[in-house]
Amino acid sequence: MDWLIFILLVILLGVFFRFSSRKKTSLKVGQPAPDFKLTDQHGKTYTLADFQGKWLALYFYPKDDTPGCTKQACAFRDGLQELADLGAEVIGVSVDDTTSHADFAEKYHLQFPLLADTTAETAARYHSLINLGFTKIAKRNTFLIDPNGRIAHIYLSADAAHNSTEVIKDLKRLQTI
Repeated sequence: MDWLIFILLVILLGVFFRFSSRKKTSLKVGQPAPDFKLTDQHGKTYTLADFQGKWLALYFYPKDDTPGCTKQACAFRDGLQELADLGAEVIGVSVDDTTSHADFAEKYHLQFPLLADTTAETAARYHSLINLGFTKIAKRNTFLIDPNGRIAHIYLSADAAHNSTEVIKDLKRLQTI
């Protein structure tokens, strides 16, 4: 009987996760990106204004050092020079703390900021938060923000393996418009 309750609980959590992760964002292309003030793995604090005049790939991810998140972070790492050549910077955001981010960045040689959204307020403002009551995690969403601080493209439920190449492709397209 205990196993039946456990299975029902797992099914209910799965259904909740599925529907909460499919909610459409209320953020729209063209609107100003929500501001943030978060600290990275080196203790440096960043705000959206720090990227004024530059393109920014702001990606939210669930958890440091997990398979999908590692794949996504390493893909952004590997595309970092091409993004820089296009005038863009990359920032990863999760609800993990700065110590976890520092370990993750060191292990995989990540040369871009990983911001600690430990209160989950920024993820919530970007409609990129899954709140399971007992724990919160960020959804795998990415926002391409233009040099004026406006949302240029939104990637909901981003593909960890291809997100960075999608951002590069769209950045090239947007810069020719």
